[in-house]
Amino acid sequence: AGYAGAPVNPDQGYSAQETLELYGRYGLRPAPGYIGAEFWNKDRRDEILERVRRYASFSHAVGTTELYVAPSGFDYVTHSGRTRYELAGHVRPEDSLSDEEFQIFAETLNMAGAITLAEGVRSCFHNHVGTVIETREEVDRLLRLTDPDRVFLGPDTGHLAWAGADPVAFCRDYAKRIKTLHIKDIAADVRERGRDASWDYSTFSQQGIFVELGEGCVSFPEIFAILQAVDFSGWLIVETDVTQKPTARESVTISRAYLRTLGL
Repeated sequence: AGYAGAPVNPDQGYSAQETLELYGRYGLRPAPGYIGAEFWNKDRRDEILERVRRYASFSHAVGTTELYVAPSGFDYVTHSGRTRYELAGHVRPEDSLSDEEFQIFAETLNMAGAITLAEGVRSCFHNHVGTVIETREEVDRLLRLTDPDRVFLGPDTGHLAWAGADPVAFCRDYAKRIKTLHIKDIAADVRERGRDASWDYSTFSQQGIFVELGEGCVSFPEIFAILQAVDFSGWLIVETDVTQKPTARESVTISRAYLRTLGL
């Protein structure tokens, strides 16, 4: 479909050398991988940081310089008794982590950032609908508690839009901290219908929240202009989590063709 590479991580069952050989056979380069964890759970801190060390070492070995670090938490039960998975796309302030959990999350993320930097890899925080950090307010609050010299950004444009945030404004506000992105588009009409009906995550997905680049509401020309102004040179990872097209190949081909119309 014309892509330069694809994400990698050590859980795919290949060593770093095997990964490089496999990707090389297809003319691909390894792109930044992804780790999701309960960063707010202090009891799991040691386990999480050990995973981060393994991912950082693997990233260094395959030549990637960024790692997406994201919250899990689909099963996190809020004060309402409903999970974040059930509240996807219509989160209220009272559904957020507690003050203590935010503080622990930030502390663990700072530690993770120091670990990856020791391997020459930047930890890039990644927002995700259905997890414990979804809304713009939640992302802002977490970032205020983290060290910008240790924790960078790898936002997801589609998940920002799904959560009700403006991806263009977000990228403008945090442009210098963004080192890589998941670029994703969503259908605004599906977002609005789902929000009004209080759908859960899977219902949004089944109803077509995810669309190919250029077919939704995210303004990629504005985002790329913002990144260009700060000399961004990181990976852009194209994603359509669940396509409505007949095949995955058709989906990725459409998105790649759209990016070419923007000179990418």
